[in-house]
Amino acid sequence: MLNRRVNKLSRRSERADEVRVGGFRLMRYFTLTSLVAFAVVALTLFFLQRSEESFFAQVQGEQNAFFARVQAELAQRQEQTARSNLLTVHEAAHVNLTRLLANVLWDSDFAPFVARVQAMPIDACRGLPPPSEPAGGTRSDPRRACFAELGREIAALPGFAELDAKAYATMRASSVFKIKVFDLRGITVYSSEHNQIGEDKADNLGWKVAVGGQPASELTHRDRFSAFEGEVENRDLISSYIPVRAPGSDKVIGVFEIYSDVTAFLGQIKDVSGEVASVAASNQDIVERTAADNQEKVSVASDRFLLIVGGLLVLLYLALLLLVRNGQRIIDAQARAQERATRREERWHREKMAALATMAANVSHEVGNPLATISMLAQQILQQKTKNDCDVCQPKLILEQTQRIASMTRQITEFASARRESSERVDLNQMVKAVLDFLSFDRGFSSMQVDFRPDGDLPALTVIPDHLNEVLMNLLQGCAECPGGPNGRRGRLVVETLGRGDAVVIRISCECAEPDGPCAAHTPFKDTRFDVVSRRVAGMGGQLVPTATAVEVTLPTTPSAVAPD
Repeated sequence: MLNRRVNKLSRRSERADEVRVGGFRLMRYFTLTSLVAFAVVALTLFFLQRSEESFFAQVQGEQNAFFARVQAELAQRQEQTARSNLLTVHEAAHVNLTRLLANVLWDSDFAPFVARVQAMPIDACRGLPPPSEPAGGTRSDPRRACFAELGREIAALPGFAELDAKAYATMRASSVFKIKVFDLRGITVYSSEHNQIGEDKADNLGWKVAVGGQPASELTHRDRFSAFEGEVENRDLISSYIPVRAPGSDKVIGVFEIYSDVTAFLGQIKDVSGEVASVAASNQDIVERTAADNQEKVSVASDRFLLIVGGLLVLLYLALLLLVRNGQRIIDAQARAQERATRREERWHREKMAALATMAANVSHEVGNPLATISMLAQQILQQKTKNDCDVCQPKLILEQTQRIASMTRQITEFASARRESSERVDLNQMVKAVLDFLSFDRGFSSMQVDFRPDGDLPALTVIPDHLNEVLMNLLQGCAECPGGPNGRRGRLVVETLGRGDAVVIRISCECAEPDGPCAAHTPFKDTRFDVVSRRVAGMGGQLVPTATAVEVTLPTTPSAVAPD
């Protein structure tokens, strides 16, 4: 129990020492600053790593989207190419079929029939006005009606029935659903769908291309279509306009239009396109799963990296913390040692000043009584000399020497009376003079010229007299240590007091007798005395400012500015 109490008191004493020392709290500042710095670094690394993950995910997403677009474009191009190839193949088949029909039926059947139709006039029909919308709402098309009548006349021509029968017989059970024959005017001379005979196709682009000597084809879808085998539904057809040339010549003498059923082929193309789309979707799914796996790997690697770096940062912080903690212990130990040394110096100074005061009081008491007796006897001798006319008596000399000794004892008494450890209002000039008078007994000052320049208008100063005595004695003794010159002379010591605003200033300058020039008052302080003086002045609320040739002590005159001891 006693040991624990002793340890607790020791710890409290150490904490009190730390508070009094007031040194740099390295541990506290390092902990706060380093925590902020490490937190900033850790957050920066975290956000940078997460940004890398987001960037990788974005790149993966862009690659997936690009791959999907490429797959879709390839599938689309494959279907378009298949349709184009289908159109090209059937157009070539239609060309061959047209040549076959021409070889079989043109000269014998179609050519004479086309010649008879071409002799029929059509200018009257083409001269009719275009369709109009009458007031009753029923659309009338006289031109269409005229060409329909022309078609009925064509169907009534001799030989039409035989031609139609041969055409049906030739195309039966084939993929050809319809054929048309046009003359060079664009009139439909023949159509397997009879109600289309007589139509004018002179404005049709396909007919124009074919009349120019080139085939023209297109792929269309029909919901209903009239074929050789009857009406069919939902069919995909390729229609081609094919020029018919005269035998042995490139001259176009007519135009065939052939419709072929390609529904089955388009079905196959759609099936293949579906398979391609399915494969593309499967590939896209594989790519997305691979991208997700890669993203997961990157996330795991990123987390592992952050964990490793975070662990290293923690280890580094702990190592630095241990190092700084050890440094703080050293700093605290040095600060405590310095504080103990300062307290020892203060205690030694107080003990020295107490001894000096005791000695001064004893000397003043012990010397005062004999001096009083000697002075009284000297006065009696002086009276007797006046009466008896004694030539050998020197009472005046005795009185002068006793007064000199009395003055010295008063100086010692004044210095001793300034040793007080409580704040009070004092006369600064009187205290400085008392210290100078007391130090004049020191051999170090006996060979120096001391010049005291007091300011007579100084206000009273509130200080602890003993502390001010300590400051003045340390500074003045430091100046007394200035190296001596020729004949043992040590130069001149100048002490000034002056007012400066709400403060008073004590300026101490020392001029050495050496030819090297001025000796700054702070130059002789090679030990800790100057630090002690600085702390003591700061404790009184003042400021110690060394200059090139002097040292100034500035003290406030207001009691509120005096710092507690």
